[in-house]
Amino acid sequence: MILADVCVRRPVFATMLVGSLIVAGWFSYQSLGLDLMPKAEMPVVTVTTTLPGAGQEEVEAQVTKPIEEAINTVSGIDELRSVTREGLSQVIVMFVLEKDLGVAAQEVRDKVGAILAKLPEDTDPPIVEKFDVDATPILTLTVFGFQSLKELTEIAENQVKEPLESVSGVGAISILGGRKREIQVLIHPDRLKAYGLPIRTVAQALAKQNVEFPGGRLVQDSGETVLRTLGRVQSVREFENVVVATHYGTPITIADIGRVEDGEVEPRTLSRYDSKNVVSLIIRKQSGTNTVATVDAVRQRLAEVRRALPVGVGVTVVRDQSEFIRHSVQEVQTHLWLGSLFASVVVLFFLGNLRSTLIAAVAIPVAV
Repeated sequence: MILADVCVRRPVFATMLVGSLIVAGWFSYQSLGLDLMPKAEMPVVTVTTTLPGAGQEEVEAQVTKPIEEAINTVSGIDELRSVTREGLSQVIVMFVLEKDLGVAAQEVRDKVGAILAKLPEDTDPPIVEKFDVDATPILTLTVFGFQSLKELTEIAENQVKEPLESVSGVGAISILGGRKREIQVLIHPDRLKAYGLPIRTVAQALAKQNVEFPGGRLVQDSGETVLRTLGRVQSVREFENVVVATHYGTPITIADIGRVEDGEVEPRTLSRYDSKNVVSLIIRKQSGTNTVATVDAVRQRLAEVRRALPVGVGVTVVRDQSEFIRHSVQEVQTHLWLGSLFASVVVLFFLGNLRSTLIAAVAIPVAV
């Protein structure tokens, strides 16, 4: 009642008080972040392990089960399940809500690290990841043009992906539908059999003769020089001259048992736009950053990237998560105004007093 009496006797003070609340509320509203989902951490940890070329039964017996047995000793597990495919094992660990996600991930990482020696020799190191709601893609770009997919992939990686990765808020950018360059060594089985050579000998020869090693340091009176042995193969022709073995004193090269082609990696993903094969970029934001602000920054940098692209190459946005967020916020704003308007109409209808209606019409937006 004291505040009400003061406001009635001091109308200027009441006006300034309401005005200060409106200004503070307006600036607070402008600083609010916009996102699809609130920041939340789900107590879920995944362990992904790959064993190239292995069958499902082999992966399950030699990779999935040892990892499950090791992880099962971690405290606070609510559910433990796994998915095994050809060459891939994924163990999903769900903890109780009270379990700290950082601690849970570290405990799982320690248990998995303790059994690395028991896994098959060709197994890639297991990847332990925390489930992150913010890891969902926020923007999808498509790079198209008349060039081949291999050329478009190089343009997408060097001229589109690299500039966008430095944008504030961007966490990771993955390529879908790309075709990277690959030097393919095609061996003729009959020729290999004629020389009595196993295929592993060819692989070992390529690995040993296509490397670079540090050569130490050369100390002179004028100073110290760092040496490096250059052993990388520079061209397709040099690959054909790699010596695999010797046959009665005669060197056997790759050209004697096969051929080398400058080709592309085997396609595993496909992206199409306007009935044509294209290269897509999937952009994910950093955990905890604002989706709308990140998308705006990416679009601003994308305008600069488009100007530097070769003739005939274009980049278009095919999916933008921020659009749904913006529309949702606009709907909320519209409903706020409509709610204030209808509340004022109801007051006018029941009270029949214009002055009371104006007071309600002003009080509702101010309170919001």
